[in-house]
Amino acid sequence: MTFSDVQNNFMKTALREAQKAFDEDEVPVGAVIVYDNKIIAKGHNQVELLQDSTAHAEMIAITSAENFLSSKFLNECDIYITAEPCAMCAGAIILSRLKCVYFGTFEPKYGAAGSLLNLLESGKFNFPPKVYSGLLEEESKYLLRNFFDKKRKNSF
Repeated sequence: MTFSDVQNNFMKTALREAQKAFDEDEVPVGAVIVYDNKIIAKGHNQVELLQDSTAHAEMIAITSAENFLSSKFLNECDIYITAEPCAMCAGAIILSRLKCVYFGTFEPKYGAAGSLLNLLESGKFNFPPKVYSGLLEEESKYLLRNFFDKKRKNSF
């Protein structure tokens, strides 16, 4: 699939969020939420910083967007994530009724949008988002690969 310059730019912002996570020694995943063609929320993984296993980029961005819009539903919003969401984040995406999900790279160990599971397109929920993968995939993979290569080198 070919993505527009606007979509690429939103994902580039998510990649900048992922770089923040990388710089903070967190798994480098970033997310942004877009409403009316404007970014209204950003997040990056903060699991280690907050010692909170739920502090994923998507969860932080969803909470921020819901606060911004004063609504628990984000049905007019899209989320851009550098990596495929896990089951927890996919559940939050469904419950918040995000309209579209764009993600960079698949996550074979925890992915719940096509890799390990496919909660987002299971057909079992009332408000399924449209899902698009592969947006700036190589850039997303690069950050993750570098992070885990660094971790492996430091563990020896």
